[in-house]
Amino acid sequence: MTYNNIFERHLDQLHQEGRYRVFADLKRRQGSFPVADHYSQSGRREITVWCSNDYLGMGQHPKVVAAMHEAIDTVGAGSGGTRNISGTTHYHVELEQEIADLHGKEAALLFTSAYVANDATLSTLVKLIPGTVIFSDEKNHASMIAGIQHGGGAKVIFRHNDLADLEAKLRKYPKGTPKIIAFESVYSMDGHIAPLGSIADLAEKYGAMTYLDEVHAVGMYGPRGGGIAERDGVMDRIDIVNGTLAKGFGVMGGYIAASAACCDAIRSFSSGFIFTTSLAPAIAAGALASIRHLKSSTVERTSHQERARRLKSMLKARRLPVIDNPSHIVPVMVGDPTHCKAVTDVLLREYGVYVQPINYPTVPRGTERMRFTPSPVHSNVQMDQLVDALETLWMACPVANGTYVRLAAE
Repeated sequence: MTYNNIFERHLDQLHQEGRYRVFADLKRRQGSFPVADHYSQSGRREITVWCSNDYLGMGQHPKVVAAMHEAIDTVGAGSGGTRNISGTTHYHVELEQEIADLHGKEAALLFTSAYVANDATLSTLVKLIPGTVIFSDEKNHASMIAGIQHGGGAKVIFRHNDLADLEAKLRKYPKGTPKIIAFESVYSMDGHIAPLGSIADLAEKYGAMTYLDEVHAVGMYGPRGGGIAERDGVMDRIDIVNGTLAKGFGVMGGYIAASAACCDAIRSFSSGFIFTTSLAPAIAAGALASIRHLKSSTVERTSHQERARRLKSMLKARRLPVIDNPSHIVPVMVGDPTHCKAVTDVLLREYGVYVQPINYPTVPRGTERMRFTPSPVHSNVQMDQLVDALETLWMACPVANGTYVRLAAE
Protein backbone atom coordinates (compact mmCIF):
# COMPACT_ATOMS: atom_id res chain seq x y z
CA MET A 1 0.00 0.00 0.00
CA THR A 2 1.17 3.53 -0.76
CA TYR A 3 -0.37 6.72 0.51
CA ASN A 4 -0.91 7.95 -3.05
CA ASN A 5 -3.05 4.87 -3.74
CA ILE A 6 -5.36 5.97 -0.94
CA PHE A 7 -5.63 9.46 -2.37
CA GLU A 8 -6.26 8.09 -5.85
CA ARG A 9 -9.05 5.78 -4.62
CA HIS A 10 -10.86 8.71 -3.07
CA LEU A 11 -10.43 10.77 -6.23
CA ASP A 12 -11.64 7.87 -8.38
CA GLN A 13 -14.78 7.73 -6.24
CA LEU A 14 -15.45 11.42 -6.93
CA HIS A 15 -15.02 10.83 -10.66
CA GLN A 16 -17.38 7.84 -10.59
CA GLU A 17 -20.03 9.86 -8.77
CA GLY A 18 -19.67 12.77 -11.18
CA ARG A 19 -18.63 15.09 -8.35
CA TYR A 20 -14.99 15.74 -9.24
CA ARG A 21 -14.49 19.49 -9.43
CA VAL A 22 -12.39 21.22 -12.08
CA PHE A 23 -11.23 24.77 -11.41
CA ALA A 24 -11.50 27.27 -14.24
CA ASP A 25 -8.34 29.31 -14.75
CA LEU A 26 -9.72 32.85 -14.93
CA LYS A 27 -8.42 36.39 -15.09
CA ARG A 28 -11.04 39.02 -14.41
CA ARG A 29 -10.85 42.16 -16.51
CA GLN A 30 -10.76 45.30 -14.41
CA GLY A 31 -13.65 47.54 -15.43
CA SER A 32 -15.17 44.93 -17.75
CA PHE A 33 -16.41 42.26 -15.35
CA PRO A 34 -18.35 39.89 -15.72
CA VAL A 35 -16.19 39.46 -18.82
CA ALA A 36 -13.06 37.47 -18.02
CA ASP A 37 -10.26 35.60 -19.76
CA HIS A 38 -10.40 31.81 -19.50
CA TYR A 39 -7.12 29.92 -19.87
CA SER A 40 -7.10 26.26 -20.94
CA GLN A 41 -5.04 23.84 -23.01
CA SER A 42 -6.65 25.25 -26.13
CA GLY A 43 -5.52 28.77 -25.26
CA ARG A 44 -7.13 31.94 -23.90
CA ARG A 45 -10.62 33.14 -24.72
CA GLU A 46 -13.24 35.58 -23.50
CA ILE A 47 -16.09 34.28 -21.35
CA THR A 48 -18.90 35.66 -19.18
CA VAL A 49 -18.79 34.70 -15.50
CA TRP A 50 -22.18 33.78 -14.06
CA CYS A 51 -21.21 32.29 -10.69
CA SER A 52 -19.10 34.95 -8.98
CA ASN A 53 -19.97 35.82 -5.41
CA ASP A 54 -18.91 39.42 -6.04
CA TYR A 55 -22.63 40.12 -6.02
CA LEU A 56 -22.50 43.89 -6.46
CA GLY A 57 -19.33 44.17 -8.51
CA MET A 58 -17.60 46.00 -5.65
CA GLY A 59 -14.40 44.07 -6.28
CA GLN A 60 -13.92 46.34 -9.30
CA HIS A 61 -15.35 49.56 -7.88
CA PRO A 62 -13.01 52.55 -8.37
CA LYS A 63 -13.21 53.57 -4.70
CA VAL A 64 -12.24 50.08 -3.54
CA VAL A 65 -9.39 49.71 -6.01
CA ALA A 66 -8.05 53.19 -5.19
CA ALA A 67 -8.15 52.50 -1.44
CA MET A 68 -6.17 49.30 -1.88
CA HIS A 69 -3.55 51.04 -4.04
CA GLU A 70 -3.23 53.81 -1.45
CA ALA A 71 -2.73 51.33 1.37
CA ILE A 72 -0.02 49.42 -0.48
CA ASP A 73 1.78 52.66 -1.33
CA THR A 74 1.53 53.82 2.28
CA VAL A 75 2.33 50.72 4.39
CA GLY A 76 3.35 47.96 1.98
CA ALA A 77 1.92 44.52 1.34
CA GLY A 78 1.57 42.48 4.53
CA SER A 79 0.39 43.30 8.03
CA GLY A 80 3.59 42.05 9.66
CA GLY A 81 2.09 39.80 12.28
CA THR A 82 -0.86 38.39 14.15
CA ARG A 83 -3.27 40.88 15.68
CA ASN A 84 -1.61 40.35 19.08
CA ILE A 85 1.93 40.85 17.77
CA SER A 86 2.27 43.95 15.57
CA GLY A 87 -0.46 42.92 13.11
CA THR A 88 -3.10 45.41 14.25
CA THR A 89 -2.86 48.36 11.88
CA HIS A 90 -4.97 51.48 11.84
CA TYR A 91 -6.84 50.02 8.83
CA HIS A 92 -7.99 47.08 10.96
CA VAL A 93 -9.12 49.34 13.80
CA GLU A 94 -11.09 51.62 11.47
CA LEU A 95 -12.67 48.65 9.70
CA GLU A 96 -13.86 47.05 12.93
CA GLN A 97 -15.40 50.34 14.02
CA GLU A 98 -17.17 50.68 10.66
CA ILE A 99 -18.52 47.10 10.87
CA ALA A 100 -19.77 47.63 14.43
CA ASP A 101 -21.61 50.75 13.29
CA LEU A 102 -23.05 48.91 10.26
CA HIS A 103 -24.69 46.33 12.53
CA GLY A 104 -25.52 48.63 15.44
CA LYS A 105 -23.22 46.74 17.81
CA GLU A 106 -20.68 47.86 20.39
CA ALA A 107 -17.79 46.09 18.69
CA ALA A 108 -16.63 43.89 15.84
CA LEU A 109 -13.78 41.45 15.32
CA LEU A 110 -12.02 40.67 12.04
CA PHE A 111 -11.05 37.20 10.83
CA THR A 112 -9.33 35.98 7.68
CA SER A 113 -12.64 34.59 6.37
CA ALA A 114 -16.26 34.24 7.40
CA TYR A 115 -15.67 30.48 7.57
CA VAL A 116 -12.94 31.00 10.16
CA ALA A 117 -15.13 33.51 12.00
CA ASN A 118 -17.98 31.00 12.31
CA ASP A 119 -15.74 28.09 13.23
CA ALA A 120 -13.69 30.04 15.77
CA THR A 121 -16.58 31.90 17.39
CA LEU A 122 -19.06 29.06 17.76
CA SER A 123 -16.44 26.64 19.10
CA THR A 124 -15.14 29.24 21.56
CA LEU A 125 -18.61 30.20 22.81
CA VAL A 126 -19.29 26.63 23.92
CA LYS A 127 -15.98 26.52 25.80
CA LEU A 128 -16.63 29.87 27.47
CA ILE A 129 -20.19 28.93 28.47
CA PRO A 130 -20.12 25.34 29.77
CA GLY A 131 -23.31 23.38 29.28
CA THR A 132 -24.40 25.40 26.27
CA VAL A 133 -26.81 23.72 23.86
CA ILE A 134 -26.65 24.97 20.26
CA PHE A 135 -29.83 24.78 18.19
CA SER A 136 -28.77 24.69 14.55
CA ASP A 137 -30.88 25.00 11.40
CA GLU A 138 -30.46 21.84 9.32
CA LYS A 139 -29.33 23.87 6.30
CA ASN A 140 -26.65 25.88 8.07
CA HIS A 141 -23.36 26.43 6.27
CA ALA A 142 -20.48 23.99 6.67
CA SER A 143 -18.51 26.58 8.66
CA MET A 144 -21.23 26.78 11.31
CA ILE A 145 -21.45 23.00 11.47
CA ALA A 146 -17.66 22.82 11.89
CA GLY A 147 -17.69 25.39 14.68
CA ILE A 148 -20.44 23.56 16.54
CA GLN A 149 -18.60 20.25 16.21
CA HIS A 150 -15.27 21.72 17.28
CA GLY A 151 -16.88 23.19 20.38
CA GLY A 152 -17.72 19.68 21.53
CA GLY A 153 -20.93 20.69 23.28
CA ALA A 154 -24.52 19.56 22.92
CA LYS A 155 -26.25 20.33 19.65
CA VAL A 156 -29.82 20.05 18.46
CA ILE A 157 -30.71 20.30 14.76
CA PHE A 158 -34.09 21.78 13.89
CA ARG A 159 -35.92 21.55 10.58
CA HIS A 160 -35.12 24.31 8.13
CA ASN A 161 -36.92 27.57 9.00
CA ASP A 162 -39.45 25.51 11.02
CA LEU A 163 -40.47 27.60 14.02
CA ALA A 164 -42.72 24.93 15.49
CA ASP A 165 -39.93 22.36 15.41
CA LEU A 166 -37.46 24.83 16.90
CA GLU A 167 -39.82 25.70 19.75
CA ALA A 168 -40.58 22.04 20.44
CA LYS A 169 -36.87 21.37 20.81
CA LEU A 170 -36.22 24.49 22.91
CA ARG A 171 -39.06 23.52 25.23
CA LYS A 172 -37.28 20.32 26.22
CA TYR A 173 -34.55 22.22 28.08
CA PRO A 174 -34.86 24.23 31.30
CA LYS A 175 -34.87 27.97 30.74
CA GLY A 176 -31.69 28.25 32.80
CA THR A 177 -29.77 26.05 30.36
CA PRO A 178 -27.45 28.20 28.24
CA LYS A 179 -28.69 28.12 24.64
CA ILE A 180 -27.61 29.50 21.27
CA ILE A 181 -29.85 29.51 18.19
CA ALA A 182 -27.58 29.46 15.13
CA PHE A 183 -29.11 30.26 11.76
CA GLU A 184 -28.59 32.15 8.50
CA SER A 185 -30.52 35.05 7.02
CA VAL A 186 -30.19 34.09 3.33
CA TYR A 187 -29.51 30.43 2.56
CA SER A 188 -27.22 30.49 -0.43
CA MET A 189 -28.20 27.30 -2.26
CA ASP A 190 -32.02 27.62 -2.13
CA GLY A 191 -32.37 31.37 -1.62
CA HIS A 192 -34.65 30.99 1.42
CA ILE A 193 -34.81 33.82 3.96
CA ALA A 194 -35.17 33.01 7.64
CA PRO A 195 -37.99 34.52 9.77
CA LEU A 196 -35.59 36.52 11.91
CA GLY A 197 -38.14 38.27 14.08
CA SER A 198 -39.96 35.06 14.97
CA ILE A 199 -36.71 33.30 15.82
CA ALA A 200 -35.76 36.25 18.04
CA ASP A 201 -39.15 35.89 19.77
CA LEU A 202 -38.37 32.26 20.59
CA ALA A 203 -34.88 33.18 21.77
CA GLU A 204 -36.32 35.69 24.23
CA LYS A 205 -39.01 33.27 25.39
CA TYR A 206 -36.55 30.47 26.12
CA GLY A 207 -33.51 32.46 27.21
CA ALA A 208 -31.34 31.79 24.16
CA MET A 209 -28.62 33.81 22.46
CA THR A 210 -29.10 34.47 18.72
CA TYR A 211 -26.21 33.81 16.33
CA LEU A 212 -26.94 34.98 12.78
CA ASP A 213 -24.89 34.34 9.66
CA GLU A 214 -25.55 37.27 7.28
CA VAL A 215 -22.84 36.31 4.77
CA HIS A 216 -25.16 36.32 1.75
CA ALA A 217 -26.99 39.47 2.83
CA VAL A 218 -24.47 42.06 4.07
CA GLY A 219 -24.07 44.90 1.62
CA MET A 220 -27.14 43.78 -0.32
CA TYR A 221 -30.12 44.25 2.01
CA GLY A 222 -31.18 46.99 4.38
CA PRO A 223 -31.02 50.79 4.01
CA ARG A 224 -27.25 50.79 4.63
CA GLY A 225 -26.39 47.24 3.61
CA GLY A 226 -26.57 45.82 7.12
CA GLY A 227 -28.35 42.69 5.91
CA ILE A 228 -31.75 41.11 6.49
CA ALA A 229 -31.68 41.99 10.19
CA GLU A 230 -31.43 45.66 9.26
CA ARG A 231 -34.06 45.31 6.53
CA ASP A 232 -36.49 43.66 8.94
CA GLY A 233 -35.77 46.05 11.81
CA VAL A 234 -34.53 43.36 14.22
CA MET A 235 -30.83 44.22 14.44
CA ASP A 236 -31.06 44.94 18.17
CA ARG A 237 -32.51 41.46 18.77
CA ILE A 238 -29.56 39.62 17.25
CA ASP A 239 -26.74 38.99 19.72
CA ILE A 240 -23.95 37.99 17.34
CA VAL A 241 -23.77 38.70 13.60
CA ASN A 242 -21.36 36.88 11.32
CA GLY A 243 -20.52 38.52 8.01
CA THR A 244 -18.09 38.52 5.12
CA LEU A 245 -15.97 41.15 3.44
CA ALA A 246 -16.18 39.18 0.21
CA LYS A 247 -19.46 38.71 -1.67
CA GLY A 248 -21.45 41.94 -1.21
CA PHE A 249 -18.38 43.96 -0.25
CA GLY A 250 -16.22 42.47 -2.98
CA VAL A 251 -12.92 41.94 -1.14
CA MET A 252 -12.15 39.14 1.37
CA GLY A 253 -12.19 38.38 5.08
CA GLY A 254 -14.85 37.78 7.70
CA TYR A 255 -16.03 39.16 11.01
CA ILE A 256 -18.39 39.03 13.93
CA ALA A 257 -20.23 42.00 15.41
CA ALA A 258 -21.59 41.79 18.95
CA SER A 259 -21.26 43.31 22.41
CA ALA A 260 -17.87 44.64 23.46
CA ALA A 261 -17.56 41.90 26.08
CA CYS A 262 -18.39 39.14 23.60
CA CYS A 263 -15.91 40.34 20.97
CA ASP A 264 -13.22 40.83 23.61
CA ALA A 265 -13.77 37.31 24.93
CA ILE A 266 -13.51 35.77 21.44
CA ARG A 267 -10.42 37.91 20.77
CA SER A 268 -8.82 36.71 23.98
CA PHE A 269 -9.68 32.99 23.87
CA SER A 270 -10.17 31.92 20.25
CA SER A 271 -7.21 30.07 18.73
CA GLY A 272 -8.61 30.75 15.26
CA PHE A 273 -8.13 34.46 15.91
CA ILE A 274 -5.03 34.51 18.10
CA PHE A 275 -2.69 32.39 15.98
CA THR A 276 -3.40 33.77 12.49
CA THR A 277 -1.59 36.56 10.68
CA SER A 278 -4.01 39.44 10.23
CA LEU A 279 -5.53 40.56 6.94
CA ALA A 280 -3.23 42.54 4.68
CA PRO A 281 -3.74 46.28 5.22
CA ALA A 282 -4.70 46.74 1.56
CA ILE A 283 -7.52 44.21 1.98
CA ALA A 284 -8.76 45.97 5.12
CA ALA A 285 -8.58 49.32 3.32
CA GLY A 286 -10.54 48.02 0.34
CA ALA A 287 -13.23 46.51 2.56
CA LEU A 288 -13.44 49.74 4.54
CA ALA A 289 -13.99 51.75 1.36
CA SER A 290 -16.62 49.29 0.15
CA ILE A 291 -18.62 49.35 3.38
CA ARG A 292 -18.52 53.14 3.58
CA HIS A 293 -19.71 53.46 -0.01
CA LEU A 294 -22.56 50.97 0.36
CA LYS A 295 -23.76 52.57 3.58
CA SER A 296 -24.74 55.65 1.61
CA SER A 297 -25.30 54.32 -1.92
CA THR A 298 -28.43 52.34 -2.74
CA VAL A 299 -27.73 52.23 -6.49
CA GLU A 300 -25.93 48.88 -6.37
CA ARG A 301 -28.55 47.19 -4.16
CA THR A 302 -31.45 48.42 -6.28
CA SER A 303 -29.81 47.32 -9.51
CA HIS A 304 -28.83 43.97 -8.05
CA GLN A 305 -32.40 43.13 -7.04
CA GLU A 306 -33.71 44.21 -10.46
CA ARG A 307 -31.15 42.00 -12.22
CA ALA A 308 -32.08 38.98 -10.11
CA ARG A 309 -35.82 39.50 -10.70
CA ARG A 310 -35.28 39.88 -14.44
CA LEU A 311 -33.24 36.70 -14.77
CA LYS A 312 -35.72 34.66 -12.73
CA SER A 313 -38.57 35.98 -14.84
CA MET A 314 -36.77 35.09 -18.06
CA LEU A 315 -36.00 31.56 -16.86
CA LYS A 316 -39.61 31.01 -15.80
CA ALA A 317 -40.88 32.31 -19.14
CA ARG A 318 -38.79 29.65 -20.92
CA ARG A 319 -40.07 26.96 -18.51
CA LEU A 320 -36.58 26.30 -17.18
CA PRO A 321 -36.46 24.73 -13.69
CA VAL A 322 -35.49 27.77 -11.64
CA ILE A 323 -36.11 27.36 -7.90
CA ASP A 324 -38.40 30.19 -6.80
CA ASN A 325 -37.35 32.09 -3.69
CA PRO A 326 -37.57 35.61 -2.19
CA SER A 327 -33.86 36.44 -2.41
CA HIS A 328 -31.27 37.23 -5.08
CA ILE A 329 -30.18 33.58 -5.40
CA VAL A 330 -31.00 32.04 -8.82
CA PRO A 331 -30.67 28.23 -8.67
CA VAL A 332 -31.57 26.09 -11.71
CA MET A 333 -32.25 22.47 -10.80
CA VAL A 334 -30.63 19.57 -12.66
CA GLY A 335 -30.84 16.74 -10.13
CA ASP A 336 -27.91 14.61 -11.25
CA PRO A 337 -24.16 15.29 -10.73
CA THR A 338 -22.98 13.89 -14.06
CA HIS A 339 -25.64 15.75 -16.02
CA CYS A 340 -24.98 18.94 -14.12
CA LYS A 341 -21.26 18.77 -14.91
CA ALA A 342 -22.01 18.01 -18.58
CA VAL A 343 -24.35 20.99 -18.92
CA THR A 344 -21.85 23.40 -17.37
CA ASP A 345 -19.05 21.99 -19.55
CA VAL A 346 -21.08 22.61 -22.70
CA LEU A 347 -22.07 26.10 -21.56
CA LEU A 348 -18.42 27.01 -21.16
CA ARG A 349 -17.13 25.22 -24.25
CA GLU A 350 -19.86 26.16 -26.73
CA TYR A 351 -21.33 29.40 -25.37
CA GLY A 352 -18.60 31.05 -23.30
CA VAL A 353 -20.84 30.94 -20.24
CA TYR A 354 -19.07 30.00 -17.01
CA VAL A 355 -21.12 28.58 -14.14
CA GLN A 356 -19.97 25.85 -11.78
CA PRO A 357 -22.05 22.73 -11.00
CA ILE A 358 -23.24 22.62 -7.39
CA ASN A 359 -23.30 19.10 -5.98
CA TYR A 360 -22.94 17.07 -2.80
CA PRO A 361 -21.86 17.90 -0.09
CA THR A 362 -22.83 21.51 -0.80
CA VAL A 363 -26.38 20.34 -1.57
CA PRO A 364 -28.07 16.96 -0.89
CA ARG A 365 -27.61 14.20 -3.44
CA GLY A 366 -30.28 14.33 -6.13
CA THR A 367 -30.60 18.13 -5.90
CA GLU A 368 -27.56 19.06 -7.99
CA ARG A 369 -27.98 22.43 -9.61
CA MET A 370 -26.43 25.45 -11.25
CA ARG A 371 -26.50 28.67 -9.22
CA PHE A 372 -26.45 31.87 -11.23
CA THR A 373 -25.47 35.16 -9.63
CA PRO A 374 -26.72 38.11 -11.68
CA SER A 375 -25.17 41.40 -10.65
CA PRO A 376 -25.44 45.09 -11.54
CA VAL A 377 -22.66 44.56 -14.09
CA HIS A 378 -24.52 41.86 -16.07
CA SER A 379 -26.19 43.40 -19.13
CA ASN A 380 -29.50 42.54 -20.79
CA VAL A 381 -27.57 41.17 -23.76
CA GLN A 382 -25.59 38.82 -21.53
CA MET A 383 -28.79 37.66 -19.85
CA ASP A 384 -30.41 37.00 -23.23
CA GLN A 385 -27.38 34.97 -24.34
CA LEU A 386 -27.45 32.92 -21.14
CA VAL A 387 -31.15 32.09 -21.27
CA ASP A 388 -31.01 31.30 -24.99
CA ALA A 389 -28.14 28.87 -24.36
CA LEU A 390 -29.97 27.17 -21.49
CA GLU A 391 -33.16 26.83 -23.51
CA THR A 392 -31.24 25.29 -26.40
CA LEU A 393 -29.63 22.72 -24.12
CA TRP A 394 -32.88 21.85 -22.36
CA MET A 395 -34.74 21.46 -25.64
CA ALA A 396 -32.02 19.16 -27.00
CA CYS A 397 -31.64 17.09 -23.87
CA PRO A 398 -34.25 17.81 -21.17
CA VAL A 399 -32.73 16.54 -17.95
CA ALA A 400 -36.08 16.32 -16.17
CA ASN A 401 -37.50 13.50 -18.27
CA GLY A 402 -34.36 11.36 -18.24
CA THR A 403 -33.54 11.66 -21.96
CA TYR A 404 -30.16 13.24 -21.27
CA VAL A 405 -27.97 11.52 -23.88
CA ARG A 406 -26.14 13.73 -26.34
CA LEU A 407 -24.49 16.20 -23.93
CA ALA A 408 -23.24 13.49 -21.62
CA ALA A 409 -21.64 11.67 -24.52
CA GLU A 410 -19.77 14.70 -25.89
